[in-house]
Amino acid sequence: MGPLQRVKVVEFAGLGPGPFCGMMLADAGADVVRIERPRPPGDGMSRLVLNPVLDRGKRSIALDLRDEADREVVLRLLVRADILTEGFRPGVMERLGLGPEPVLAANPRLIYGRMTGWGQSGPYAHSAGHDINYIATTGALHAFGRPGERPAPPLNLLGDFGGGGMLLAFGLVAALLHAGRTGVGQVVDAGIVDGTALLTGMIHGLRAEGAWQDERGVNLLDTGAPFYDVYRCADGGFLAVGALEEPFYAALVTGLGLVGDDLPNRADPGQWPALRELFASVIAGRTRDQWWEIFCGTDACVAPLLDWQEAVADEHNSDRGVFTDVDGVLQPSPAPRFGTTVAGEPRPAPAHGGSGAEIRRELGLPVP
Repeated sequence: MGPLQRVKVVEFAGLGPGPFCGMMLADAGADVVRIERPRPPGDGMSRLVLNPVLDRGKRSIALDLRDEADREVVLRLLVRADILTEGFRPGVMERLGLGPEPVLAANPRLIYGRMTGWGQSGPYAHSAGHDINYIATTGALHAFGRPGERPAPPLNLLGDFGGGGMLLAFGLVAALLHAGRTGVGQVVDAGIVDGTALLTGMIHGLRAEGAWQDERGVNLLDTGAPFYDVYRCADGGFLAVGALEEPFYAALVTGLGLVGDDLPNRADPGQWPALRELFASVIAGRTRDQWWEIFCGTDACVAPLLDWQEAVADEHNSDRGVFTDVDGVLQPSPAPRFGTTVAGEPRPAPAHGGSGAEIRRELGLPVP
């Protein structure tokens, strides 16, 4: 099931963006075999490594990459595979004898996906880092926050998952299409710094046109504009306002019970503080849900700010099945949706090494 049915992926276990990429491929129908360490890590990172959502739909085998016999199992898997993904620092796979040169020699059609923070080259390539470091050095983190305040990291969504795992998935599928036409595989070097910088393309375009200031919190999309911001309601809840275009702004003003001609000029950034103060005062007069009764179904581009559990219960999300329950674990549903090659519901994440016997039998190997 799914557009990637019959595509075989070997994923070397790691954190965050690599497993997320593997989840996307599995959601689209690929057979993803996750190679685990022989034993789960015993420190506080184990819950990040073994994730019931990011590992859904995969199979798992525990192998010691330093053991010659286990490395032979890995090589047998890779000879049959279409895609390999790994998230080690540059040089680690080479030291294990599993770098691109010997692996592509054994399987010239293989797509060799490399997920790192800094990329395979450059002065920082061998340094440790996390999402917050990568988005900081691309300039992206600079944009998140209020004027005069410290930048606020957007969880690890922008770097790890947007600029990392999702860009890796795109690169793998693009290279897979090329391999299908030519029979030639290749290395996909997916650095989170590269992907994060790519995601900031629109902002760089606005800067080039003089339509974006480098100061934080004074622009159209960074809470600078009062008609693109979050406001506190009477009950302590919040309302998200995104009325950028003129017709949507008119619907916002109408819903708030204000008269457009008497308002501060929204086209003049000098009048934005006065307009923001007015909006804040009016919105604070009703609860979040009362405002939603007014704005639901309109073109005002207003929405209630929902917490994790409320988002699951939201009528639109429920109607579309945006979230699903897999083996008792509530989680986002696979996306995007395919009209013909429907992937169906994802399978639960496997137990650590739980598919080992099955995989060994498929490879014609004895089961220990």
